[in-house]
Amino acid sequence: MTNINFGIGDKMVVNRKKQGQKDTRGMNKPAGKLGKERRQTERKPYKTDDDRKPIAKNIIKQEKTEIKEVNNAYEDIPRLEGRNPVLEALKSGRTIEKLYVAKGSLEGSIKQIISMAREKGIVINEIDRVKMDAMSETRSHQGVIANVSPYTYVEVEDILNFAAERNEKPFIVILDEIYDPHNLGSIIRTADASGVHGIIISKRRAVGLTPAVAKASAGAIEYAKVAKVTNISQTIRQLKDKGVWIVGTDADGEKSYYESDLTGPIALVVGSEGEGMGKLVKESCDFIVNLPMKGNISSLNAGVAGAIVMYEILRQRILKG
Repeated sequence: MTNINFGIGDKMVVNRKKQGQKDTRGMNKPAGKLGKERRQTERKPYKTDDDRKPIAKNIIKQEKTEIKEVNNAYEDIPRLEGRNPVLEALKSGRTIEKLYVAKGSLEGSIKQIISMAREKGIVINEIDRVKMDAMSETRSHQGVIANVSPYTYVEVEDILNFAAERNEKPFIVILDEIYDPHNLGSIIRTADASGVHGIIISKRRAVGLTPAVAKASAGAIEYAKVAKVTNISQTIRQLKDKGVWIVGTDADGEKSYYESDLTGPIALVVGSEGEGMGKLVKESCDFIVNLPMKGNISSLNAGVAGAIVMYEILRQRILKG
């Protein structure tokens, strides 16, 4: 006779059969795939946020679907938002693929933007403000968004050549891990106004040229020469080989910024908002200047600190002639 090994459940079934009882295993449970489907249909429907909360009065379901489609369609397309950035892009000749104008936003500089766009043969779409709000990354589009060609970064050598073409000593700004797009945009705007030949940013652990940066720059991004490098310290060494003096900004600087001679070929290093300059970058500087502080707060944001020293460099150059 063949030996059969029973599991605990099987022994219970045998015992029930001996006692004349029915095997009730699985009788109250749907089995297999069909059973699984039945169990799922028997569950109570899960309440989503839309079930719990009423939809905003000014948004209907159809509009929600359209908003989702807009986001999917444009999430990877470079764009500019706001009147000044779009206007300066038109003036500078940057390629604009399509222009979006919010319905009812046809006053002020929007008229000039539309007129210039028509002259250039740019497609203009007038859309609901709800759709434009959904497209916007900055949440401050001012009624106009433009799909544009990607920003073209330059090489560090291009910045040096630009200074040479103007018969000027190089004036460069190096940003060490700047994360805040508003700070970067502000620095680009000040750099353009103070005569900076180019800006160097890091490829890693730093913000790039995003729509928020373009908005904060008030259109100055269209005229700035920006180089993106892998290694800031290595780039500093290369600039030194070209005769450029590297000036850092830090609270521990030997001299205040206005006591230092900043009239030569200069690359000004501005550190990140929270940490300042990195250790290697700081050690690579030829000298470091400080900004005197007399109040209770011991630091300035990167955009303000950079602006103060940039204008001091410009002031000294003007006085020296």
